[in-house]
Amino acid sequence: MLDVAISQITTPRWELSRELDRVVAHGFTKLSLWRPKLSDTTPGVAADAFRKAGVTAASLHGTGGFTGGGGRSFAESVTDAIEAIEAAATLGGGQPPPVVVLHSGCRAGHTRSHARRLVLDALATLAPLARREGVVLAVQPLRAAAAPGCSFLSTLDEGLDVVEACGDPSVRLAVDLWHHGDDPFVTGLLPRLAAATVLLQIADRQGPPTAAADRLPAGHGMLPLERLVAGFVDHGFSGPIVFDPVGEVVEVLGYDGVLDDVRLVADAWSVRLRRREAEACRLGAEFGPTVAAMRPDHYRRAAAGAGSRKSQASSQAASRG
Repeated sequence: MLDVAISQITTPRWELSRELDRVVAHGFTKLSLWRPKLSDTTPGVAADAFRKAGVTAASLHGTGGFTGGGGRSFAESVTDAIEAIEAAATLGGGQPPPVVVLHSGCRAGHTRSHARRLVLDALATLAPLARREGVVLAVQPLRAAAAPGCSFLSTLDEGLDVVEACGDPSVRLAVDLWHHGDDPFVTGLLPRLAAATVLLQIADRQGPPTAAADRLPAGHGMLPLERLVAGFVDHGFSGPIVFDPVGEVVEVLGYDGVLDDVRLVADAWSVRLRRREAEACRLGAEFGPTVAAMRPDHYRRAAAGAGSRKSQASSQAASRG
């Protein structure tokens, strides 16, 4: 049920041919690409390898920085993003191209309003090309403590504001739950987030996000990842879910062990989501669409209440008779 991908960031020592072979062996059909690693080959050669393996590219990561904080000028950063869009179009190979994930860049001495304007100017330049190539751009907010120098968009609502200000269907949001899984405002933002988000990234952690913290496999940390993914799905999200753990646990488990772990987690989440959907359908048939459309933690209580009222009505009718 879930559209699951594995990230190359998790398997940095494997060459592409090895990655594709092992991804297929573990039952996955999507791989998320990392541009520094893709530079070992060409987009055309990679597209051929993907096609032969029966795997598609879910996303392409590693561009942005439009504020100049990374040592590149605004024009150089836009040129790099254009190259990423063209690479993604080639990687599509007749299939939907991978989502191009980009970061804003840090403030780099600008006021926040000016930094935001630079990002919007860049997206205004890139969006027409992305539309022509059938590529979706995904702006990714990143917590400053965990990704210093990468993004002045450090909260989900800041990322949403930029995406909504663009008003272009080729500009969406990428949400990394390792960064934002403990954000207390996520639940309240879910309707907007699900409408704007094209890709979810999944990794767990212990403690706050920092540059030194590992990206743990799902279920090895403290984040309510399954609940959050279910919330996105409940509100209409259907895009790829990229698992990208990195760190000591990955080294201990080994790459194949991590792929096994992700397969088990993704399958378990899918089974429980199917059960929730089946329960919603049952409640819809029994109590009407209003109850079925509620969040799962609410519709069970509503159904119980409806059942209780139904029982009371029957008792009253019997008493009157």
